[in-house]
Amino acid sequence: MNMRNKFLALALLSAAFSLPAHAGTKEQLIQLQTSMDNLQAQMQRMQQAFDERMGVMKNLIDQTTDNINKMNTSVDTLNKTVQTQQQQSGQTNDQLSGQIQQMHDSVDELKARIAKVSKQLEDFQAQQQNLQPAQPGAVTGPPQGTSPSSANSSTIGSAGNGAFPPPPAGFAGSGGSAAPPPDVLYNNALRDYNGGKMELAAQEFSDYLRAYPTTDLAGNAQFYLAEIQYRGGNYSSAVKQYDRVLEQYPGGNKAASAQLKKGYALLELGQKEAAIRELRALMVRYPRSIEAQQAKDRLGRINAAQNASSARPR
Repeated sequence: MNMRNKFLALALLSAAFSLPAHAGTKEQLIQLQTSMDNLQAQMQRMQQAFDERMGVMKNLIDQTTDNINKMNTSVDTLNKTVQTQQQQSGQTNDQLSGQIQQMHDSVDELKARIAKVSKQLEDFQAQQQNLQPAQPGAVTGPPQGTSPSSANSSTIGSAGNGAFPPPPAGFAGSGGSAAPPPDVLYNNALRDYNGGKMELAAQEFSDYLRAYPTTDLAGNAQFYLAEIQYRGGNYSSAVKQYDRVLEQYPGGNKAASAQLKKGYALLELGQKEAAIRELRALMVRYPRSIEAQQAKDRLGRINAAQNASSARPR
């Protein structure tokens, strides 16, 4: 029995008990029937009003649910947009870092060429001093026991040796032959690296380090060996190679870049805490460098990703 029938039954019983004991006439029965009809009509109106209000409430609940779903969708879209922008920003920073590194390399090559030209000028000046006219009464011919031809060939050989410093004695490159001059070997390696010939560039940089481990460009060569590992996805090997740059060439111009890329490699390995420590150490060690700003940006993206992940409903 539903609520309306219960209410009608109660109303009927109340009306019946309210009649006098001697009531039984037809008129009283008609009044009772009229009262029942009125009660039933009131119940119908109440039921109709109740149904209408329930319908309105249901519509409000549905609209609220739809709005909540739309808000969740908007939040997810916004999170994805922010993540995409952060990734694009990271790629832009990485590209900028690569361009800056290429500029550093160009400056290093220019320095090496200037040093080479300076050495050639010094050798040329020394040769001019040797060719100055002899004082009167001095012996102008070749030393005793030496033919003019051998003296000339000795002079030519001396001039030729001023072009490039000789490679270390006993060193053999990857092909088993003597190593090329340092600037030639380094420029060849860098050209192959920029051209995407990573295996050849790695061999040439390794040859450079074996032949010329104490030159100004040795730290650069070690850095590019690490970069080759990083580009190849060998992040564990890249971390070790970056450590060599930091340990063996701490004063080189690639030290800050090596520490930055080491932090990136640790992130790729999933070692977030170690990467954060490395990036923070870079900011302390090289506070005014471009790499420090890049480290700051990457740390900001890491914090933003963590906050977005924690704020996302589970």
